[in-house]
Amino acid sequence: KLTLVHKNPSDFHEVSEVYENTSYWRDVTLKMLHNRGAMVGIAMIVGIILLALFAPIASARTYDDVILEHNFLSPRIPVLENFGIFDGVKDGVDVYAQRGIPDDVYYFFGTDSLGRDLWTRLWSGTRLSLLIAVIAVVIDLAIGMSYGLISGYFGKKVDFLMQRFVEILNGIPQVVLVTLFALVLEPGISSIILALLVSGWIPMSRVARAQMLKQKSQEYVLASHTLGTNNRKTIFREIVPNVLGQVVTMSMFSIPSAIFTESYLSYIGLGVRAPMASLGSLVSDGYGSFLSYPYLVIAPVTVLAILMISFNLFADGLRDAVDPTMKDM
Repeated sequence: KLTLVHKNPSDFHEVSEVYENTSYWRDVTLKMLHNRGAMVGIAMIVGIILLALFAPIASARTYDDVILEHNFLSPRIPVLENFGIFDGVKDGVDVYAQRGIPDDVYYFFGTDSLGRDLWTRLWSGTRLSLLIAVIAVVIDLAIGMSYGLISGYFGKKVDFLMQRFVEILNGIPQVVLVTLFALVLEPGISSIILALLVSGWIPMSRVARAQMLKQKSQEYVLASHTLGTNNRKTIFREIVPNVLGQVVTMSMFSIPSAIFTESYLSYIGLGVRAPMASLGSLVSDGYGSFLSYPYLVIAPVTVLAILMISFNLFADGLRDAVDPTMKDM
């Protein structure tokens, strides 16, 4: 309640205004809703997730169905074909009619060299990329956050030893780790997950450590020590709620990195194995035929770009909403 009083008593004047008490997360939500970039990013993420979940289920074909007679068919989509786009025509020739394929057969993104439906394979591969993203966030929060908080909290020799260990792990390229795991196991998603477990959490640990160094000198931490609270409860009950917003925000930035890492490793042959598909393996498969059949590369590259941009927009908006002072960092 705000009261304004003029110096002249005869001009006494009172203005009362009641401000609504909002919680921290409600305030964050309101800021996100007013951030157009973040909302666009969320809309694109939700759209891609829905397509990845339901498009392969709704399709009559699976990602590994091989129909050699339907190889290298251009994209054909109902309704749009009436406007002269995505009509299955290549170099002025209707390849569907040329091969005697019925008019009710459609391949939205075309087919590859084995006649497999690129639409189904693309969204099945997107599922894999999203799975890697979820695993990366879990690893960041479970390992990276805990490691960084413990290192920053105890400091001195404990911090020194823990940070030297991090520097050793960080000096090993992730491609080398995946290659080593692929020699022991088989190239696939398991090798990528193990590589993330070994070194994928390091950037998050550094962010968590910096937040801990900032928070552990605050009064509420001193009060917790005065009341006799043990170290575990002080870290995870007192400090974590105060740094969770910043830590979650930074974990969102790790998602595009994890998606790109999986796609890159699959592109060079260290990712999923055929007939399974990922965005990176689809780009790799279509690269050799790009000049003749560009749609084989354009579709997965477009989805990959949209994923990267949308998660970056969302993370950027979340960062500004959680802590506006981080915009200049």
